[in-house]
Formats: sequence, structure tokens, C-alpha cells
Amino acid sequence: MPQPPYILAIDQGTTSTRCILFDSTATPVATAQREFAQHYPQGGWVEHDPEDIWHDTVSVLRQAVASAGIDIADIAAIGITNQRETVVVWDRATGRPIHNAIVWQDRRTADVCAQLKVDGAEELVSAKTGLLLDPYFSATKLAWILDNVSGARESAARGDIAFGTIDCFLLSRLTRGKVHATDPTNAGRTLLFDIVRQEWDDELLRLFDIPASILPSVEDNAHIFGHSDPDILGRAIPIAGMAGDQQAALFGQCCFRTGMTKSTYGTGCFLLMNVGEKPVRSNNRMLTTPAYRLKGKTTYALEGSIFVAGAGVKWLRDGLKIITRASETHDMATRVPNSHGVYMVPAFVGLGAPYWNPGARGLICGLTLDSTDAHLARAALESVAYQTKDLIDAMVADAGPSASALRVDGGMAVNDWLCQFLADILDAPVERPSIVETTAMGAAFLAGLATGVWEDLASIERIWHRDRRFDPVMEQDERTRLVEGWRSAVRRTLLPA
Repeated sequence: MPQPPYILAIDQGTTSTRCILFDSTATPVATAQREFAQHYPQGGWVEHDPEDIWHDTVSVLRQAVASAGIDIADIAAIGITNQRETVVVWDRATGRPIHNAIVWQDRRTADVCAQLKVDGAEELVSAKTGLLLDPYFSATKLAWILDNVSGARESAARGDIAFGTIDCFLLSRLTRGKVHATDPTNAGRTLLFDIVRQEWDDELLRLFDIPASILPSVEDNAHIFGHSDPDILGRAIPIAGMAGDQQAALFGQCCFRTGMTKSTYGTGCFLLMNVGEKPVRSNNRMLTTPAYRLKGKTTYALEGSIFVAGAGVKWLRDGLKIITRASETHDMATRVPNSHGVYMVPAFVGLGAPYWNPGARGLICGLTLDSTDAHLARAALESVAYQTKDLIDAMVADAGPSASALRVDGGMAVNDWLCQFLADILDAPVERPSIVETTAMGAAFLAGLATGVWEDLASIERIWHRDRRFDPVMEQDERTRLVEGWRSAVRRTLLPA
């Protein structure tokens, strides 16, 4: 009897590169991971060496296959998910980057974006891309490389160099330069892609002074982009699925119906809501983004981000030193019956959606002489739930009612107390999957769809299993009182100094 097919998922993140081998039930069989160096040439600048990322990718692919002890012939496909917005430009002939990758966190083009806003360009950009003018996105970073690397614009004019986000760069390397392509979820984060027409936009290219000759083609998320070089793993394997990390997590959580929502809790939080086949223009400065495109049909999402989620717990550990491990916050939160009126607004780097106030700074209020470290720990966890409610309320105002449950993943989702408090504050069930590797799993699902491992979305939905469901138990009066207290604390945070 033949072995069931396996899928390799490359999860290329901001600080590490992982590979997870999944079987046909989407169960992880083997995992390999390597961290890589971060480079900070100046204040606010963040770079990666693409060669580090490439060598680590090959290494973790080989490690995962070797540790699983499977026959290479039983691998059906490779899927890729990646840190979004990070920019790489490379020589087409050699594959060598002409500059370090400029990372999504990099702020070197903040002044350029500010000037474009003054010039009135944000409405055009937002209408076509669903995004805001911010150095977070790729276009101004790409223009910086073209303007600051000697000979880059001349090379672009000759067609000698290529641009891509990390997915695109890895695809090119895996196919030994034969394929230059990306997918709508990554293209849609560049400020250069019209998400309605699903094509690179000439007006935006002129605005950012980007030559079309360096851009990749844009293919469906589940698509056989090409085949890996046989020298990498011993045979050519279809590279059949690609998506940016947050959209991959949405797909991995099987949020296939309009209104279904997932929230990933790490250092910060990314919350995406499936809004269906028509993009929804936000009135609350949410982002509109392609969620996935299958067989030429695009599904869209609204996206909101929380700057500080797990980072608030990290501050308790490294800044205040009231805990030694993040996991301690669970027991501390249950040690006290309530927050005792203490609120933490973790605006350490400003407030994101829906407030969008970069000048806001963190605030702890409601302290009394009998406030304890447990109350602070509880307030830090509660702030994650309150911020999530702010995002969901804004999305519901934009797009209408959300689905009946929020699906959660990421490191903080293992905290049962937090998941229950989320359910109570949202007045909606919170579902945690049995397999929490949802980002890599989304890439695997896409690759499996393209290669016949799974027939359709329904067959994938049957694989998704819930570990636990948290139902709200809080009384409405209590919920209203707590949320009003949070919003009062936020208003104080936003007051001018």
C-alpha cells in the first residue's frame, strides 16, 4: 500500500525560518527551525541578509525530511508562507541580491510617505490597494533600493534585476531562477497592486517610480508555480502554494465563509475577517487585503493590528521583572477575583487600529495602595481582549456582523484564562484549534489543493479540529462596565501631554 502524501511547508518569518512536514490529515510529522541575524544599520532601519534566509531554508527543508525518515517520493508538494512586505532585489543572471532585504519593520522611508500624504496621494493609494501610506509596505522600500544602490535603476531599465517579497525570492532560488512569481496576498501588500482588478497598476508604478520590468507575475495562491531544483532534496517537487503569513493563518484556520475571523497573538496581534468576494472599504482605517485567490476568484479580508499583545507580558518580565516566565501570568490572573479597577493601555509604541495614534504612550490607571503585581499581570492580559474588541467592533461597523466565533492561534492562545476573558468581553465563543501551527498549515493546505491532496475547501474543513471552545459566561452589565472603563483609560492615553 502506498504511503500517504506529505507536504513540506516553509514558514519564513521575521526572526527564524521553519519547515514543517504535514501528512494528509494536516498533522505535523517533523519540524526544523533556524534563527537568523537581524541587522540595524541605523536607528529605525531593519535589514536581513537574503543569503542567510536562503541557506536556512535549504537547511530546514533537508532537516525536516531527514528527521521524518520518509521517502522523498512521498512528498506531494511544497508550500511557502512568509513575512510580508519585506523587499528583496536580485540579479536575474546570478540570483544574488543587490542589497540586503529591507524588512517590513523598517522606517527609513517615513519622510517619503509623509510627503506623499501631504501631496494628497493617500486617497489614490487606498482606493486601489486597500492600504494606507506607510513605510510598513513595500513600494517606498523598493524605490529606496533603486535610488541608493549604484547602477540599480540602469539595471532595471535593461531588465537585469528582479524584485520580490520573500516568497518570490525563495521561489526563484528554489527553481534556480526559472520562475519569477508571487501571489495576490503578497502583491497586495506592496502599494503597487490594484486589488480589485488584480493586476499591477501603472498609475501607482508612476507614483512610486517603479519600473514594471522588475515585477513578478501574480498567480493564484493554490497554483503549481514551478518545481524545486532536484539538487535540493533529491528530486523535483512542485511548489504549489504561497501566501503571506497572516492570510495563510486565516486559511489554516479554515475561515472560508464571510464573517469568519481569526486572531493571531504573538508579540502583537493580527486579526483578519473574511468579507467575501467584494472588497470592503473601511471607514475605520482598517486595511482591506486579498485573503486568497483560488481558480481566479478572489476572497477579501479586513485586517487590523494590535501593536502590543505578548510584548506587554514581555515588559512585565524584562522591564518590571515581576514575572520570570510568560506562563506565570495565567496563575497570577486567577489569583485575584478581578482587576480591582486597574487598566493597562499598552501604547508603548503608539496605538494601532482603530485609533492610529503613533504619539500615544502607555498608561496604567486605577492603582490603589492594595493593587498588587497580580492586578498588573491581569490588566496586561485583559488589555489584549479589550484591544481585540476594539478591532472587531470597527470591522463589524465596516462589514456587518461577524461569524459566531473567533478562532485564535499564536503563543498567547495557549492561555486558557485569556481565551475565556476574550469570550466574555467579545460576548462570543472563542475557538482554539487542536493544531496551532496554523500559518504553516495554511501554506500546506494551498499546496495540497493545487496537487490533489485535498479536493476542495470542504475536504480541508473536515480536517480542522477544535481543541477547546470558550463560551461567554459574563453578565452583560459587567461586560459593559469593564469595556467603558477600558475606553476611559484609552481616552486618557490619547490626551495631549
